[in-house]
Amino acid sequence: MENIFQYDFIIKGIIGAVFASITAGLAGTYVVSKRLVFLSGGITHASFGGIGLGYFLGINPVIGAAVFGIMSALGVEYLSVKQKIREDSAIGILWAFGMAIGIIFIYLTPGYTPNLMSYLFGSILTVSNADLIALGIMSVILILYFSIFYRTILYISFDEVFARTYSSYVDVFKYVTTSLIALTIVLNIRMAGVILVISLLTIPPNIAMLFTKVYFKIVIWSVIAGFVGTSTGYVISYFAGIPVGATIIFTLVIIWVIAKVLSQLILKLKISKN
Repeated sequence: MENIFQYDFIIKGIIGAVFASITAGLAGTYVVSKRLVFLSGGITHASFGGIGLGYFLGINPVIGAAVFGIMSALGVEYLSVKQKIREDSAIGILWAFGMAIGIIFIYLTPGYTPNLMSYLFGSILTVSNADLIALGIMSVILILYFSIFYRTILYISFDEVFARTYSSYVDVFKYVTTSLIALTIVLNIRMAGVILVISLLTIPPNIAMLFTKVYFKIVIWSVIAGFVGTSTGYVISYFAGIPVGATIIFTLVIIWVIAKVLSQLILKLKISKN
């Protein structure tokens, strides 16, 4: 069997899988617990506007996507809270606006139209040292943030009303956490692509929730499930020659199906013993 670890991009992909699983596990547990999957989808697609603007201005598209992602996240929070616009409507508006802006600026970019496949579906060949450094820094930031403010984030995730009796800075925490989620999404676009990155945040926590309802344990098992799915997806995509983002998500779904069957078997065994 060919030694795939002789290639530098494979090593980068595996390291990226570690950081992606950490960031997605931490942010994804909050997203799923708070039922913000649609919000995350809106941030993901709105960030495409930043990619298009980045190409047009000749800057790193990821920087443009990060700016658009954070602005979209904060915009949704502002519109839904301050302007009394339904959150799903605000998300839909920003989702469509971001995609439209991205398409317009890519069309207006002089010269050859850039290949967007790596941004839409992820690419094993495009994970750079800068991407790994950014994901590594993001992993440290999220670990510190969720560790220091664990109890407050836990309360906000499950009972925001009670959280407001515990802390008077709930709105600040929501803005900060949403911004960190936006950055997590953008930095993982290289791994899974705009189209599929939201699944990277939602599938691992759902796998973990099949076996535990404890928030801390959900985070840990989400990270583990995310790493298994992401690294396995990378290896499969290399040998099969198919888009890495789609392969990662396909692998995670298969893991979820297996976990679902196992959880049902475990439940039946417990019932039969009683």
